Amino acid sequence: MKTAVEELSPTRVKLTVEVPFEELETSMQAAYKKVAQQVRVPGFRPGKVPARIIEQRFGRAVVLEETLNDALPKLYGKAVDESDVFPVSQPEIEVTKIDDGKEVEFTAEVDVRPAFDVPDYKGIEVTVPSSEVSDEDIDAQVEALRQRFATLTGVERAAGNGDYVVMDLAATIDGKNIEEQQASDVSYEVGAGSVLQGLDDALVGMAAGDEKTFTTTLVGGENAGEEADVTIKVKNVKEKVLPELDDEFAGLASEFDTLQELRDSIREQARRNKLIDQVVQARENALTALLDQIDIPLPDSALNAEVDARKHNLEHQIGESGLSREAFFRLYQTTEEERFAEFDENSRKAIKTGFLLDKIVKQEDLGVSEQELTNFVVRRAAQLGVAPNTLAQHLADNDQLTLAMVEIVRDKAKTVIGDAAKVTDEDGNEVDLKAIYTELNAEEEAEENAPAAE
Repeated sequence: MKTAVEELSPTRVKLTVEVPFEELETSMQAAYKKVAQQVRVPGFRPGKVPARIIEQRFGRAVVLEETLNDALPKLYGKAVDESDVFPVSQPEIEVTKIDDGKEVEFTAEVDVRPAFDVPDYKGIEVTVPSSEVSDEDIDAQVEALRQRFATLTGVERAAGNGDYVVMDLAATIDGKNIEEQQASDVSYEVGAGSVLQGLDDALVGMAAGDEKTFTTTLVGGENAGEEADVTIKVKNVKEKVLPELDDEFAGLASEFDTLQELRDSIREQARRNKLIDQVVQARENALTALLDQIDIPLPDSALNAEVDARKHNLEHQIGESGLSREAFFRLYQTTEEERFAEFDENSRKAIKTGFLLDKIVKQEDLGVSEQELTNFVVRRAAQLGVAPNTLAQHLADNDQLTLAMVEIVRDKAKTVIGDAAKVTDEDGNEVDLKAIYTELNAEEEAEENAPAAE
């Protein structure tokens, strides 16, 4: 087999493949067997019709067509391997010559990953957030913990932002009740930002027993997009009461006996999180800096597929939300046009990033060990809340193990870029990633070797 490669554009090539007939022998025999099973010839059992009879009765062209249907995908794959091109779309294959008994020629046009050189990434300068933990950081986390343990207490006053109300809701259009827009004993935090426009403004100043009607546009159900009169009746008003910051609170909210011990633990975890964030940011920022140095042309087919996948997910999200399109985009404080523009930008970056990381994977000869794949499955299963064996079986059944391995080696390539960078924090201090790895690994080992609580 002989293959010639013609570059049609930086992202598309045309393969012209010449195949001697002897290389089609296996597919030819398979074609005769397949045709023999499909045809009926008097005097012969199904599957037992000789080749010469098939050609006499049905013509040589039928066999050649079956032969090429079987052989072309394999021959195309072989041509790709021998040509060192990386397809990113389905090929457009055309048989251009059949010299029966001698040679077959076909062409395959396909979008490919473009050729480009990876700039030197050693010493790329990047900046990451500081790992310094301030008292304000600790105060913010303690306050968040207080909020989790807050209680609601009924009050004899009008509601304000931050209060909770229990209310009944009813909507009418032209005086007719909309059944699916009726709700009783709804608990709601005033000022939380309801998709029902006007609700927060209406609730402010209302007390238990008060009733008010306001006009709004419905955002879900059969009448989504229509204007309706919504009547709210407040049953009671409650305010959030936060626990006192003392040792008793520490015992309630954690395994610690004193507030100081709780704050010390939060400080330690905050520092660990900031160190992890430094590592993540170093890798991401180094990757972004490297991407900014190169211009990689993108195949239209790959870009369109990526954008279409994001649009499909968006349609699914809108459908699952039960909201109208207008209400959905209002909820997320964006527009359809802005979201589509974001899809295009993010798709371009995602494809360009994948091309670059794949190139570094090959350049650095990165691979995936069985243990690394196992660790990946265990971590991903924990994130999804499923058993590792269940996820592993799902990946295997759906031919997704290769995608998992691609994700692993791309992460390793990102680590290579980050580790080669010159990293400083926002205060100008040099950041030693290897020292961070040592500290984090030591903490993990200490946790693993700690005696189990009885």
